[in-house]
Amino acid sequence: MFTSPVKASPYRLILIVLISVLTGCATSPTGRTQFILISPDAAILESEAAYLDTLRQLDEEDKLVSDPLTVARVARITGRLVSIAVTDFPESGDWKWSVAIVDDTETVNAWCMAGGRMAVYTGLFDQLELTDDEFAQIMGHEISHALANHTAEQMSRAMATAAGVAVIGAASDNSGAAMAGASVIANVALTLPNSRDAENEADVMGMVLATKAGYDPEAAVTLWQKMGDLNDDRPAEFLSTHPAPENRQAALNTMIPRMLQVNPDRTKAAIHPVTIVQ
Repeated sequence: MFTSPVKASPYRLILIVLISVLTGCATSPTGRTQFILISPDAAILESEAAYLDTLRQLDEEDKLVSDPLTVARVARITGRLVSIAVTDFPESGDWKWSVAIVDDTETVNAWCMAGGRMAVYTGLFDQLELTDDEFAQIMGHEISHALANHTAEQMSRAMATAAGVAVIGAASDNSGAAMAGASVIANVALTLPNSRDAENEADVMGMVLATKAGYDPEAAVTLWQKMGDLNDDRPAEFLSTHPAPENRQAALNTMIPRMLQVNPDRTKAAIHPVTIVQ
């Protein structure tokens, strides 16, 4: 994470921040300009460490699912999605694609870190009664966040926030307190929802990914209908990091005719090996 010498000159810190802001731009797979200060490779390393810590905790709590039917279903669907991801994004062929299936029927959530490290909570299946097509839409969306370097993008925003706090602290001759605050802000920023642009991007990319893998694009619409119905009773964890604007279903619906041309026969993709963590 961002650190600076206790005696650092405020002017030097300001210069570092300005250089970072001016040079920290990249382009996403859809052509969107991204603010990125940390390389995708570095984001993968950080994500791997966080993932392994999470797995250790889940293992200690005996929360990792090993039910053969659930494991086979998750491996089959994510494997087809990953097969398309590796074809369209060859650099992801070296990722350590894996899924932890978490035994938590109260949590409706799934995520994919940089580098292909994924988690699925059993509440998704129990509370939403997902079809394979709907589950493919969820995981296509999550995998797209990783493919589009959204993890690096979120971490970069956190780093910039930390750097800004450090500058303020240095200018007020209280850099120690500032860096303590920056650390907290950075950690919080990494848990916040993706930007609206990133969410829209993952919607589009995820729908293409799932359709190419052989799954029904119309399931993206029925999925969000189920999410909306569930949220009427109680908030779903998935919606805390994946905001669902009122026009999301309509936007996804307009994409269906184009998606039907992507794979009109719904030919199923090959299954790429994906490690199911048990």
